[in-house]
Amino acid sequence: MIGKLTGTLVDRNPPQVLVDCHGVGYEVDVPMSSFYNLPALGEKVSLLTHFVVREDAQILYGFLTPGERETFRQLIKISGVGPRMALSVLSGMSVAEIAQAITAQDAGRLVKVPGIGKKTAERLLLELKGKLGADLGPVGGPPRSDAQVDILQALLALGYSDREAGAALKALPEGVGVSEGIKAALKALAK
Repeated sequence: MIGKLTGTLVDRNPPQVLVDCHGVGYEVDVPMSSFYNLPALGEKVSLLTHFVVREDAQILYGFLTPGERETFRQLIKISGVGPRMALSVLSGMSVAEIAQAITAQDAGRLVKVPGIGKKTAERLLLELKGKLGADLGPVGGPPRSDAQVDILQALLALGYSDREAGAALKALPEGVGVSEGIKAALKALAK
């Protein structure tokens, strides 16, 4: 029914935002991946939406990218996964990370998301296999060098999240060695 909202961002209260569209304020629940990339208050924002009507509520979910919305829609088709859980999955992992976990059949990454147990993670892997991530190339953009893979694994082993490690990796110069890259990434993450 409502596929897209464009208006002024009036309020931000995680995970909900308020978008003023010509005098009408829409409360929209967004995943944290979208929330952190929203413009400042008072600026124009455009969100792709998914409208859920239940017996006791009408809820609008918003996304900055078509990939997030499509992943959300794939998640809520699965038995036992509602919109809140789908939003939690998208808040805990990027679309690329979800696709990578599905392709690799890695339940351990999904279990790290609050509210996802082992059985739910296995059901997600089974139901989304072939629907999400199968046609993706290397996740996260261009192919990573062996050094970048080693740096990423070192940061993950030190307890940094996939998102933090990926952001630190992107900030590194091309062709950096493993030890220099780890040192530079740790300095960037310490700030």
